Amino acid sequence: MNIVSKTSRKEIVEALRARYGKASKFEKGLILGEFTAVSGYHRKHAIRLLRSLMKAPLKALGASQRVYDEAVKTALTILWEAADRICGKRLKPAIPNLIRAMEKHGHLQLDPEVRKLVLKVSAATIDRMLTPVRKGAGIRRRRHAKKRVSRAIPIKTFSDWK
Repeated sequence: MNIVSKTSRKEIVEALRARYGKASKFEKGLILGEFTAVSGYHRKHAIRLLRSLMKAPLKALGASQRVYDEAVKTALTILWEAADRICGKRLKPAIPNLIRAMEKHGHLQLDPEVRKLVLKVSAATIDRMLTPVRKGAGIRRRRHAKKRVSRAIPIKTFSDWK
């Protein structure tokens, strides 16, 4: 094993990087063999060093365009409330009937474009869009019968049927 200084290794990496990037698979193997013999690096580490700056820079990932705007969210909220706050999986198939009925009775008026988007939205997206609305809505509690009332109602048990 040859011992080469750290600065020399960096210079060798810079010199070989361009050659390694343009080489065929066979030539890359030869370059790696020479480089590992000179530098003392493990073969896999040498591959990572030589490929580190070869890759083309990735495009900056910007914010993706939102498909569904605030009008769609408002319409979904109205439909969700009308459907007694059911989950997105159950709301999705009910949306066409709900829209038709609510427009017929004057409770909802949608633009054709918004209507098309509301009909197209998936169940998972419905759940994602309604999450903040659900958290703000709170949990509706069911009213339980008062104990006094339930005691006043006679109930026949097995032994009472004789």
